[in-house]
Amino acid sequence: MAAEETSPDEVLRSVADAGAGAVVLFLGTVRDFGDSGRVRGITYEAYVPLATKSLADIRQEMLRRWTLKKVRMAHRTGRLGLGEVSVAIAVSSAHRQEAFEACRFGTEMVKKSVPIWKKERLATGAEIWSGGREIVRARRF
Repeated sequence: MAAEETSPDEVLRSVADAGAGAVVLFLGTVRDFGDSGRVRGITYEAYVPLATKSLADIRQEMLRRWTLKKVRMAHRTGRLGLGEVSVAIAVSSAHRQEAFEACRFGTEMVKKSVPIWKKERLATGAEIWSGGREIVRARRF
């Protein structure tokens, strides 16, 4: 969990291993359109102690299920603009099938079980929590 930018190069370096024949990297980025319309950016909030523990638990489950060399998971918090990396998951293993399967599992579990909340900042000026309600901002005259 970090407010600062996530570097894909740093994430890749962190899973480097001489015994790895495969490295899979997933990057989740802020796109310009969501369920509520045109998006200008996103704000992520998290209950950091539980989110950090949840990421560690997912990582341990990945290592238990597959024969992996290394796993790195990072998720940003705070305000992000279009195109910025919000989540990075990297997996190294001896073989590609395990790396792909484990990375997909990690990606799905982060979305499903880590207490991170997303608020879309729409082009209309509205802000909407993902799966939630619109936040009405008072306009100054």
